[in-house]
Amino acid sequence: MPQESFLTADGCRIRMMREGRGEPLLFLHGGNGASEWRPFMADLAQTFDLIVPEHPGFGGSDTPEWLDNMGDLAYFYLGLIEALGLARLHLVGTSLGGWLAAEIAVRRSPALASLVLAAPAGIHLDGVAKGDIFMWSAEQSARNLFHDPEWTKQALTRPLTEADETLAMKNRATLAKLAWQPRLYNPHLAKWLHRIDVPTLILWGDDDKVIPPPYGPAFAALIPQSRLELIRNCGHLAHLERKDEFVGHITRFIAGLGA
Repeated sequence: MPQESFLTADGCRIRMMREGRGEPLLFLHGGNGASEWRPFMADLAQTFDLIVPEHPGFGGSDTPEWLDNMGDLAYFYLGLIEALGLARLHLVGTSLGGWLAAEIAVRRSPALASLVLAAPAGIHLDGVAKGDIFMWSAEQSARNLFHDPEWTKQALTRPLTEADETLAMKNRATLAKLAWQPRLYNPHLAKWLHRIDVPTLILWGDDDKVIPPPYGPAFAALIPQSRLELIRNCGHLAHLERKDEFVGHITRFIAGLGA
């Protein structure tokens, strides 16, 4: 199990899990938060010094007054990376966390060695509608997040405590603050993605109903030194639904940087 700690940066106390050895890998979670140590995290910690914070406004972290948009989160993390003294850092983000990772990367950090974006939000394609996650019921969300019906069944039958429901409401409120309007993108991000100057891997499930697969090639076309890998029979949450492939893509990609 990971070491759990709390630390304060820019006046915001955040919860963080950390485990493993090797080069540091900072994982940025999506809109559902990162309250648990998941199997994919344990797998990544076998190769990396895995750092999993809960973003300001999510889970066990504070909600600071200064949090208004994704740019605020990006600058917070640039400061956190410096405060933690991280070097040769591998930055991985999924969904909202992928969007955040891209916002961090365009602002650049000397610590950053590579970038992995897993089905990131953040840009808009005319004629390619994203799933409206804010309007879906709990059942619709469970059906639309996954390709495999067994994962949907697990999501629908998993018992929730009162504490779980309270955290979910907090996460949803912060997600809405960051991504309600415009829906799940920053109108200015696409024009700055060319500033990303580290090798970048883009991962996408071929049955993603939240951010459809055409967004993958769009990101790849905008980011130099990037490549796109499609994960078959997979919905929006590859790190859960296709854990082994997700972890394998990341470890092979980063291992190849030194080749």
